Amino acid sequence: MEIKTDDYSVKYDTESNMVICKGSLLLNSSVEYAPILDLFNTVAEKQVKPLTLDVRELEFLNSSGINTFTKFIVNVRKKRVLQLIVVGYGEILWQVRFLKNLQRLMPALVLKLE
Repeated sequence: MEIKTDDYSVKYDTESNMVICKGSLLLNSSVEYAPILDLFNTVAEKQVKPLTLDVRELEFLNSSGINTFTKFIVNVRKKRVLQLIVVGYGEILWQVRFLKNLQRLMPALVLKLE
Protein backbone atom coordinates (compact mmCIF):
# COMPACT_ATOMS: atom_id res chain seq x y z
CA MET A 1 0.00 0.00 0.00
CA GLU A 2 1.63 3.25 -1.13
CA ILE A 3 0.85 6.83 -2.05
CA LYS A 4 3.63 8.36 -4.11
CA THR A 5 4.21 11.65 -5.94
CA ASP A 6 7.29 13.56 -7.05
CA ASP A 7 7.34 15.37 -3.67
CA TYR A 8 6.54 12.64 -1.15
CA SER A 9 5.70 9.02 -0.50
CA VAL A 10 3.76 7.31 2.25
CA LYS A 11 4.25 3.55 2.17
CA TYR A 12 3.11 0.66 4.32
CA ASP A 13 5.71 -2.11 4.46
CA THR A 14 3.97 -5.32 5.47
CA GLU A 15 7.20 -7.15 6.34
CA SER A 16 8.39 -4.59 8.88
CA ASN A 17 4.85 -3.52 9.86
CA MET A 18 5.93 0.07 9.30
CA VAL A 19 4.42 3.15 7.66
CA ILE A 20 7.27 5.15 6.15
CA CYS A 21 6.81 8.83 5.29
CA LYS A 22 9.38 10.49 3.01
CA GLY A 23 9.81 13.84 1.32
CA SER A 24 7.78 17.03 1.73
CA LEU A 25 4.13 16.84 2.75
CA LEU A 26 2.91 20.29 1.80
CA LEU A 27 -0.63 19.61 0.60
CA ASN A 28 -3.18 22.42 0.75
CA SER A 29 -6.02 21.04 2.85
CA SER A 30 -7.43 18.14 4.82
CA VAL A 31 -9.23 17.09 1.63
CA GLU A 32 -5.87 16.62 -0.11
CA TYR A 33 -4.53 14.74 2.93
CA ALA A 34 -7.58 12.42 3.06
CA PRO A 35 -5.92 9.57 1.11
CA ILE A 36 -2.98 9.61 3.52
CA LEU A 37 -5.27 9.56 6.55
CA ASP A 38 -7.21 6.71 4.93
CA LEU A 39 -3.98 4.77 4.46
CA PHE A 40 -3.03 5.33 8.12
CA ASN A 41 -6.45 4.28 9.38
CA THR A 42 -6.69 1.26 7.07
CA VAL A 43 -3.33 -0.02 8.26
CA ALA A 44 -4.24 0.60 11.91
CA GLU A 45 -7.52 -1.31 11.57
CA LYS A 46 -5.67 -4.48 10.52
CA GLN A 47 -3.09 -4.48 13.29
CA VAL A 48 -2.77 -6.95 16.12
CA LYS A 49 0.88 -6.20 16.75
CA PRO A 50 2.75 -2.91 17.21
CA LEU A 51 2.70 -0.53 14.25
CA THR A 52 5.68 1.73 13.58
CA LEU A 53 5.31 5.15 11.98
CA ASP A 54 8.68 6.25 10.59
CA VAL A 55 9.05 9.98 9.79
CA ARG A 56 12.86 10.13 9.75
CA GLU A 57 12.91 10.92 6.03
CA LEU A 58 10.05 13.40 6.22
CA GLU A 59 11.64 16.75 5.39
CA PHE A 60 8.66 19.11 5.74
CA LEU A 61 5.14 18.92 7.13
CA ASN A 62 2.70 21.81 7.02
CA SER A 63 -0.19 22.56 9.39
CA SER A 64 -2.68 20.50 7.37
CA GLY A 65 -0.28 17.58 7.60
CA ILE A 66 0.12 18.05 11.34
CA ASN A 67 -3.67 18.02 11.59
CA THR A 68 -3.80 14.76 9.61
CA PHE A 69 -1.27 13.02 11.85
CA THR A 70 -3.11 14.35 14.92
CA LYS A 71 -6.42 12.92 13.68
CA PHE A 72 -4.73 9.56 13.18
CA ILE A 73 -3.27 9.56 16.69
CA VAL A 74 -6.67 10.46 18.17
CA ASN A 75 -8.28 7.60 16.21
CA VAL A 76 -5.69 5.13 17.49
CA ARG A 77 -6.03 6.43 21.05
CA LYS A 78 -9.80 5.94 20.98
CA LYS A 79 -9.42 2.28 20.03
CA ARG A 80 -7.02 1.54 22.90
CA VAL A 81 -5.94 -1.64 21.16
CA LEU A 82 -3.04 -0.72 18.91
CA GLN A 83 0.48 -0.17 20.20
CA LEU A 84 2.00 2.65 18.13
CA ILE A 85 5.72 3.36 17.83
CA VAL A 86 6.86 6.58 16.17
CA VAL A 87 10.43 7.00 14.96
CA GLY A 88 12.05 10.34 14.12
CA TYR A 89 15.37 12.12 14.31
CA GLY A 90 16.33 13.81 17.56
CA GLU A 91 18.55 16.23 15.62
CA ILE A 92 15.63 17.68 13.63
CA LEU A 93 13.95 20.18 15.94
CA TRP A 94 10.55 20.29 14.23
CA GLN A 95 10.30 16.49 14.39
CA VAL A 96 11.14 16.46 18.09
CA ARG A 97 8.49 19.08 18.90
CA PHE A 98 5.89 17.51 16.65
CA LEU A 99 6.42 13.96 17.90
CA LYS A 100 6.44 14.98 21.56
CA ASN A 101 3.10 16.73 20.97
CA LEU A 102 1.74 13.51 19.46
CA GLN A 103 2.95 11.67 22.55
CA ARG A 104 1.06 14.15 24.73
CA LEU A 105 -2.11 13.26 22.82
CA MET A 106 -1.45 9.55 23.27
CA PRO A 107 0.77 8.86 26.31
CA ALA A 108 0.96 5.15 25.41
CA LEU A 109 2.72 6.06 22.16
CA VAL A 110 6.33 4.86 22.14
CA LEU A 111 8.57 7.63 20.81
CA LYS A 112 12.03 6.78 19.46
CA LEU A 113 14.29 9.68 18.52
CA GLU A 114 17.50 8.60 16.84
